[in-house]
Amino acid sequence: MQFEVWAPQAGRVTLHCEGGTRAMEGDPERAGWWVAEAEARDGTRYGFALDDGPALPDPRSRRQPDGPDGLSAVVDHGRHAWRAKWSGRPLPGAVLYELHVGTYTPEGTLDAAAERLGHLVELGVTHVELMPLCPFPGRHGWGYEGVSLWAVHEPYGGPEGLKRFVDRAHELGLGVVLDVVHNHLGPSGNYLPAFGPYFTHTHQTPWGAAVNLDAPGSDEVRAYLVGSALAWLRDYRIDGLRLDAVHALVDTRAYHFLEELSTAVDGLAAEVGRPLFLIAESDLNDPRLVTPRAEGGFGLHAQWNDDFHHALHTALTGEGQGYYADFARAPMKALAKTLTGGYFHDGTYSSFRGRCHGRPLDRTRVAAHRLLGYSQTHDQVGNRAVGDRLSASLSPGLLACAATLTLTGPLTPMLFMGEEWAAGTPWQFFTDHTDPELAEAVRQGRRREFAAHGWAAEDVPDPQDPATRNRSCLDWSEPEREPHARVLAWYRRLIALRHAQPDLTDPDLADIRVAYDEEARWLAFRRGDVCVAVNLAGEPAAIPLGTRPARILAAWEPVDVPDAEGLLRVPGESCVVLAQP
Repeated sequence: MQFEVWAPQAGRVTLHCEGGTRAMEGDPERAGWWVAEAEARDGTRYGFALDDGPALPDPRSRRQPDGPDGLSAVVDHGRHAWRAKWSGRPLPGAVLYELHVGTYTPEGTLDAAAERLGHLVELGVTHVELMPLCPFPGRHGWGYEGVSLWAVHEPYGGPEGLKRFVDRAHELGLGVVLDVVHNHLGPSGNYLPAFGPYFTHTHQTPWGAAVNLDAPGSDEVRAYLVGSALAWLRDYRIDGLRLDAVHALVDTRAYHFLEELSTAVDGLAAEVGRPLFLIAESDLNDPRLVTPRAEGGFGLHAQWNDDFHHALHTALTGEGQGYYADFARAPMKALAKTLTGGYFHDGTYSSFRGRCHGRPLDRTRVAAHRLLGYSQTHDQVGNRAVGDRLSASLSPGLLACAATLTLTGPLTPMLFMGEEWAAGTPWQFFTDHTDPELAEAVRQGRRREFAAHGWAAEDVPDPQDPATRNRSCLDWSEPEREPHARVLAWYRRLIALRHAQPDLTDPDLADIRVAYDEEARWLAFRRGDVCVAVNLAGEPAAIPLGTRPARILAAWEPVDVPDAEGLLRVPGESCVVLAQP
């Protein structure tokens, strides 16, 4: 087979393959590329030595059997016999479920996770969103310090484990979304700088030098990232990608990397004949991300909407620190604005940033399903000092209200694993760095971060302690007992309603009507013939609906239909979904 590598700064490159070494030759048609032929098969170990250096893993490695620092291995994707006949599942109408393979089950493998997919089918979700799978140091971690952007973390099950997972998900009718990280790599096990200008000091990010998207050599770097994205969608039959922190992808070129990526993904979708999509994580509140390319946008298919989360979180908890400050001033008003306009900061002043932030969405051009709404995510739980979920401090009734606003609202809903049964387990920040100096730096950095907010060092979980990861694993005995079983039944009911009621997937943000009372802490909105009311206060509320829906579709506590004046009486910390006859 032919081996190839881009190493424009090397004077010579040597292929180390099982059985010996071989000098590689420069490719006369591609500047900076080196090629060589050698006998190899699935599983053959190999690496590239630059000049007089040691053999390093392939930047485009499809497998790292011994972790990020080991040699690469050949993967023959044609050997896998796919079982599922899959035509894809598009994003409109979806309900996503964010899942971390390492803590979804105690085993922490893709095969173990696949055995639990039946739970998601019963729940009613349509897509599983897997947190990053690229190789990282040790066994356990969040996955955001991965390297080898074409490979699968070996302790999770490697390439074959992912294929088995995707195949099983597709057999059950579930789409699969993969979280990918293009904005930084490593640092541990990151050998890309040895091969070429993958990073540039022209721009700086929270992780150091930026990925090189616009400096000399960036053509090949962009092709590397696009190629990796297409490989997940093609070779593993993934249905969509979640792009981590795209605001950290600094690109000053006229043809932005995200536009280039969305063009390539749409092209692959046409080629394979199934829908493929990209979901961005971004804090820019910039509608261009999800505006079609033909209308001057980047053409991404959706983005996470933290503004909805922040508004909902402050309304539920009363927290007002950090980026919650602006939302906490009038949380019901903020929540109403995100339900009708998508963004809260749409050019308004952000006290957290000390400047105006965002830009309004054109609701005639951007469909509601292009924004994802959620009450919890790995970020919003795991980046708290002790990884406490909403269930650690809120009543089941308030958790039901959070679910109702998320699952009946206009945005594409996403759940974080375990929230559907009010999981009692935390989800904490954990690592398994093999470099002692890096491990200690992460440990101390975490303590310093929360010391600034009044946390004692001993109260912040040690990321390197295996117990931190173990505490974060879901307890699968919980859904069978109260109050978890009742919360789970409520989630199932709401998701079933979302699938059954066309009004609940109407993409028109401009058609939503919202009313609220800031002091009384209730909010109601209407979507077509469906009306939703939540009461976050501890006392009962009389909510004026204006009209008189006569049919109750779902109620957390027993309620009567509205009276003759259209008043709906809702118990404290409760919620109702109603419809016209």
